[in-house]
Amino acid sequence: MERLIYTAVSGAELNQTALRVSANNLANVNTPGFKADIEQAQAMMIAGDGFRTRYQAQLMPVFTSLSEGPVQQTGRDLDIVLSEGGFLAVADADGNEAYTRAGNLHVDADGRLMLNGYAVQGEQGDIVLPEFGDIDIGADGTINLLPVGGGVIEQEGRLKLVSVGDDTLTKGLDGLLRPQQQEQLAADLNITLRTGALEGSNVNAVEEMVSTMTISRQFEMNIRMMKTADELATAGNKLISGNS
Repeated sequence: MERLIYTAVSGAELNQTALRVSANNLANVNTPGFKADIEQAQAMMIAGDGFRTRYQAQLMPVFTSLSEGPVQQTGRDLDIVLSEGGFLAVADADGNEAYTRAGNLHVDADGRLMLNGYAVQGEQGDIVLPEFGDIDIGADGTINLLPVGGGVIEQEGRLKLVSVGDDTLTKGLDGLLRPQQQEQLAADLNITLRTGALEGSNVNAVEEMVSTMTISRQFEMNIRMMKTADELATAGNKLISGNS
């Protein structure tokens, strides 16, 4: 009976985590550059005398899939798609450098190049642009501006593009990716981009919906197991009380 309780409780906890992960993935199915999360678990033996054959599900850190999403043509000059393995550097809410595959850039009222509320990073930090008439971002991330009213095209910085290499990126609650060592990645001049398109989310909506239904059924089964264990415990206590 104790084994039944351990199995049901640990399984239900895993199901709850999996449901939260799947729901978040589905909520971001149309978010440019979003990377799907995958829940993980492993079987762990229960410590203590008499439990050598009993195991429970041990939750593991959520894994993020960095596979590329489908490319969508937009025709917008400030929409970019990075080459395979590339990431764009931005400053997070604390001013620390983080990375993303999203590419829906815009310029705010102060001339800062932004992405989803985060300042896009260049070789010298935040990219701040003067007033311009037209903008072009080169394949190497160089920003070229045409002054208002025409004139000579001027270069105004360069996007910081990086590659992961041997580092492993983890995703924060803000959706941005960071190296596990919490160190800034060096710019990679081999990473290129193209404009007029966006990389979509790598979430497979059909798979996530099927997964959600499966997890829900598993959760209900674990709840029934806990209820059964409780009923058995109650019945056992009554027998013991009666015999005493």
